[in-house]
Amino acid sequence: MEFKLEYLLTGLVLIALVIGLFIYKAVKNGGFKSAKLTSGKDKISGAISSPKKLGILLGILYGISIRIIWELDQLKGIGELVTISFMFLVPFVIGFIRIHYEAKVNPQLSIINMLIMPWLPIFIFLLTTVVTLLEGSICVIIAAPAFMFFASLGGVAAGLLSRIFNNKGTLTCVAVLPLIIAPLELNYLELSKTYEVKNQIEINATPAAIWSQLGNIQDIKKHELPLSLTTLIGIPSPVSAQMDGSQVNSVRTSRWEKGIVFKEVITQWSVNKRMAYDFEIDPNLIPDQSLDKHVKLGGEYFSPLSGQYEITPSATPGINILSLSTVIRDDTNFGIYSRLWGELIFSDFHNSLLGLIKNRAQSGASFAQGS
Repeated sequence: MEFKLEYLLTGLVLIALVIGLFIYKAVKNGGFKSAKLTSGKDKISGAISSPKKLGILLGILYGISIRIIWELDQLKGIGELVTISFMFLVPFVIGFIRIHYEAKVNPQLSIINMLIMPWLPIFIFLLTTVVTLLEGSICVIIAAPAFMFFASLGGVAAGLLSRIFNNKGTLTCVAVLPLIIAPLELNYLELSKTYEVKNQIEINATPAAIWSQLGNIQDIKKHELPLSLTTLIGIPSPVSAQMDGSQVNSVRTSRWEKGIVFKEVITQWSVNKRMAYDFEIDPNLIPDQSLDKHVKLGGEYFSPLSGQYEITPSATPGINILSLSTVIRDDTNFGIYSRLWGELIFSDFHNSLLGLIKNRAQSGASFAQGS
């Protein structure tokens, strides 16, 4: 197996978690005040045997272990990260583990506690993947709501089942669920789909003034783009776009921050009305550190396929409507969850670009009219 820095960092973080748990328990119980070595050992062993702490620690270890193992090339077809099994079932198991052990010492847990307590190991697990470079901020932010929701479901399931079966055999049955379902999902479930995201904006400028801002977009300044969701979660911003012609089959080269470059081949060109294009993205030319590997443009799991700008008149004289649409391919099995995130991110990105074009077109139109 190829050595990866991420694995070394993960091991160090997990060791630190275990040591930190021991020290916390020893200090809390006055272990460092005792002059007897055996007493100190008893304090530390108490940290291991504490059901509450054990549930947190084992939940984190379970998540990290699956995260590392399923990334191995040798296990392709048996387990992968961008699957329902990892995205939904693994956090369910983490939440189940947390409450399974909590219920041993607190069998009368309320439903609210069953829902909320599983979030701690989830937060520590996600933070660990960022600190150890296993994941980037984009993937973690996208995954966090699903992880919290399914961890809560797992917590409620563990709490209710503990009252029925008295914690006998349920943990093992639940823990192996992702391992059983993942191979079936990878080999028999295919939910690849495409969908379109479309947004529009009203602009107080002529179609010609708007059109002049579409093909070539030069030197985009930071202040021209609003603070938005895409920038907050770490998605690079556009820097410029340059056309090499003004007809069908011309190529528009888009440049983003962090060295991202891709091409858009013009498929429709109707001056002052419509510009459509197909994306031509070579994932090998996208720097590895520019985007998280699981959301890489043109990558294995999703990619924009085509796009279109269209200018139409509005009912208000002097006002025109500029729309921007993108067709996206989604090769994950996350269904509505990935669709919601895709629409949210692309709508946010569209609105930033449309706002930029509006401001530039209206400024140019005002200047022309004033001259």
